[in-house]
Formats: sequence, structure tokens, C-alpha cells
Amino acid sequence: MQKILGYLRKAIEHYNMIEEGDKIAVALSGGKDSITLLKGLKALQRFYPKSFDLIAISVNPGFEFFDTSFLENICKEIGVEFAEARSDIKEIVFDIRKEKNPCSLCANLRRGILNSTAIEYGCNKLALGHNEDDVLETFFLNMLYAGNLNTFAPVSYMDRSKITLIRPLIYAPEKEIRKFIKRNDIKVMPKSCPMDGVSKREYMKDLLYKLTIEIPNVRANLIGAIKRAGINGWKEVK
Repeated sequence: MQKILGYLRKAIEHYNMIEEGDKIAVALSGGKDSITLLKGLKALQRFYPKSFDLIAISVNPGFEFFDTSFLENICKEIGVEFAEARSDIKEIVFDIRKEKNPCSLCANLRRGILNSTAIEYGCNKLALGHNEDDVLETFFLNMLYAGNLNTFAPVSYMDRSKITLIRPLIYAPEKEIRKFIKRNDIKVMPKSCPMDGVSKREYMKDLLYKLTIEIPNVRANLIGAIKRAGINGWKEVK
């Protein structure tokens, strides 16, 4: 946990993610990233100089193996309020529209539901579990498929919903999150989406892995390049 807290504090302080009196909704999917984020923020809450409240919000997409009780138990164990938002995402994306590349639509639908549920529970911030690998994979996707030098921002203010998105795990490599989950014997929810492992993002994941083997400093170099290019809110506040 100390290592995870180090990554969290660095990102939070570099981009001023948490202010006194915030009520933060953590998007809890049951995967390793969202569980690590929730547990990390709960641990941070105990000693962080700025007081903040937490609630975990989970969007039930309607997949057969989605286990609400599993998520509820995670929250009960650490004393965090849990809220479930039921949805028809599975039906809309796969049954009605039969999307061949469903990830973007699914993500947009989930984000809209998360935003509205966070507002319903009086939250002003929504914490997402994107890690350092997600940052770099998104950078590659934008560069190679869209011709843009871009990735998602550490902090984003949503004008329409008045919710601020924060991503406190952006400095945490995926392998460190896996280690945290394994060493603490934390169970994660089995993946229920039929597109897991077959998307373009998986190709980017493989590319990043190969580059890391060939160029040991490539991850730090890429993050540095993103910051120096002034991409999408990556200028450090502190």
C-alpha cells in the first residue's frame, strides 16, 4: 500500500486533484485498477491534510456475470458507501446496435451514468482508475490511428455536469497494481465484457510491452514527452 500511496500522492499533488471538503465518487468496476484506487483513496483519507468524503459507484452494464454483492462486500470491508446504477448498456451496445467496435460507445454510456449518479449523491468529483499504461496506450491509439498527439488529462472539468474527473493512478504502472493485488490476496471480479482481450487497446498493450523490453526508459520518456508537449492538461500545477 505504501507504494500505491506514493503514486497516488504524487499525481494528486502534481495536479491538485483533491480540495478540502470534496465528495469523491470512485468508479468501481470490480477490476484490479478500480479496487486499488478505492482502497488507496480510503487509506489516504485517514492522514491526508485535506479532508474529503468517498462513495463507490458501480454501473451494472447488464452482463450475466456482473456480481453486485462482490462489490458491496469490498465497500463494507473498508467502510465506504456503495451505490449501484443499473443500466441497459449490454442490450444497447451488443443486442440492439450490434457494434463491431463497441468500446467507445460503451465507455461514453458508462461515463454518462457515472456522472448522473455522482450528481445524485452530491459528489463534485469522479475518480477513475486509469493507470500509467492506460495513459500511454491511449497516446499510441491517438497517434497511430487518428494522427493526433493526445491522451486523456489527469484532471478534466465537465461543463455540462459540473463534475471534475480525476485520475489519481496515472503514475502507477499496471505491473505495480498487479503486484499490490497479488501480494494482498485481493480478489477481483471476473471480466464479463465479450470484447476483453480482442480490442485495438490490446495491440497497444503488446506494443508498449515490447518497447519496454527494448528501451528500458521508454515509459518515463513517453510521459516526459507528453508533459513537454503540453498535451491536454498535463502541465503540472505543483
